[in-house]
Amino acid sequence: MSLIDRIKGILLRPKQEWQTISGETTTIPELYKAYIIILAAIGPVASIIGMSIVGISSPFVGSFRLPITTSITSAVVHYILTLGGVYILALIIDALAPTFSGEKNINQAFKVATYSYTPGWLAGIFTIIPALSILGILGLYGLYLLYVGLPILMKSPQEKSLGYTVAIIVAAVIIFVVIGIVSHAFISYPTPNMPMPGMR
Repeated sequence: MSLIDRIKGILLRPKQEWQTISGETTTIPELYKAYIIILAAIGPVASIIGMSIVGISSPFVGSFRLPITTSITSAVVHYILTLGGVYILALIIDALAPTFSGEKNINQAFKVATYSYTPGWLAGIFTIIPALSILGILGLYGLYLLYVGLPILMKSPQEKSLGYTVAIIVAAVIIFVVIGIVSHAFISYPTPNMPMPGMR
């Protein structure tokens, strides 16, 4: 299945698509190569353009652009951590499966983690215009994908899917926070009295 077809399927008809995904024998390296490394790059690339070319507006310091080296460094760190974050989330999904009467299967867990991330990765495009970054909230659709996918791929009973989903969401939030903190540690935002290259 092509990348575009898979994206359309998981976004527009998730229940049917999860059934299809459940029967696939795609390996973790194959998922990284054909899906993750492509989609996970959308946000970081868009953020470089948004921060260093389009520019950022702040009510206190006006509009400014970050040095391209700063935005690239932050984007690369964010990208690498995201690639690792997907695997960590898959390990958590797999480890929690028995707790919610599901079946441990790291390959299936990795599929759940990968395809549930899809809306968030696609929403990363909005960082190309920093003022539209708030639209990244559309990535929350991934929570619904997670809820639908867990009972199908991890074989957890439907009545336990909500608890399973909430547990994974907590883990995902922690992962996202850590990734955000680490990647933004490479950015020095201006203060009202600190001149920045590209100020306008």
